[in-house]
Amino acid sequence: MSLKARITEDMKSAMKAKETAKLAAIRLLLAALKQKEVDERVELDDNAVIAVIEKLVKQRKDSVSQYEAAARQDLADAEKAEIAILGAYLPEKMSSEDTAAAVAAAVAATGAKGPADMGKLMAVLKPQLAGKADMAEVSKLVKAALAG
Repeated sequence: MSLKARITEDMKSAMKAKETAKLAAIRLLLAALKQKEVDERVELDDNAVIAVIEKLVKQRKDSVSQYEAAARQDLADAEKAEIAILGAYLPEKMSSEDTAAAVAAAVAATGAKGPADMGKLMAVLKPQLAGKADMAEVSKLVKAALAG
């Protein structure tokens, strides 16, 4: 079963169970997926669905930090609940050790030597690690590996 089909089935079960918070988050996700399909005129595969989910999770994390800065814990908690619901559809994250090993292997494979090679290195790592690792963390590891 594709990820998109699983999300649709979860929406149906959330409707039947009257789980309003989960239903709202899933509907939001499906709307974002549909918008992406309409904009690009393509049928989204699992990797594209994961990219949309990661974007939504990132938006929620930004909102949480803004709400907490404004002392609106009630809204921050609602966003955290949505993050948990959306996060259930993301693949298992790699450990930091595995991520560091992948960066080291890519550095060795590409022969990258300095900061000028960062783009080339990230181009190799992004397809391998997309959805499996936090790309901001990967970027930090790449900078550290190329710096010294």
